[in-house]
Amino acid sequence: MPAASRSNPLIETWRGLSPEQRVAGIGAILLIVSTFGPFSFVEAAIVLVGLAVLVLLRKRAEGRTFHLPFGDGTVIAVAGLWCALLILIRLFDRPLGQNLLALACAAILLAAGVRERAKRPADDTLDERARQAGGHGPTYRRPEPPDDRGTAAMEDLEASEDATARLDDLTTRPLPRSRGSARSDEAPTRPLPEEPPKRRRS
Repeated sequence: MPAASRSNPLIETWRGLSPEQRVAGIGAILLIVSTFGPFSFVEAAIVLVGLAVLVLLRKRAEGRTFHLPFGDGTVIAVAGLWCALLILIRLFDRPLGQNLLALACAAILLAAGVRERAKRPADDTLDERARQAGGHGPTYRRPEPPDDRGTAAMEDLEASEDATARLDDLTTRPLPRSRGSARSDEAPTRPLPEEPPKRRRS
């Protein structure tokens, strides 16, 4: 049982979402359920919006780092507002209770999107290091601008390494020999002493 629960994609998706994203997922599912009954292109549009929100949340739970204009929270809030307008279009063509339920689901989606937008920046990108540190759900951070000081430090380090390599090459290179100098591997030779002249006998 524990192994089966860990391999369940729905449980893994639920664990990978933040509280605001979980509320948005519940609102999207309830919106899809609220379309049961008389069906038209309005209900089809609501179903498509709910499925789009669920796909977005699924990709975020998997750790995808794609960027949406104005952030995920804004997109989810606009989806909830659009569904509310579609529900108002069908206000007199469906039972009042069903319309009220659908409007409540759209309000849940809108509130979850606003809350997500308040906690995440507009240019949100996923920070995998924060997720691996044990945080619940995805955390986001603003992309940092490139640091010119780091690039200059790397260039200085490479230049110092090149200078060190050249110095080591100079210290290990053998000195040049002159033409008249003897080879270092040959032993020096000394001339033999001359024998003294022999004396003649008288």
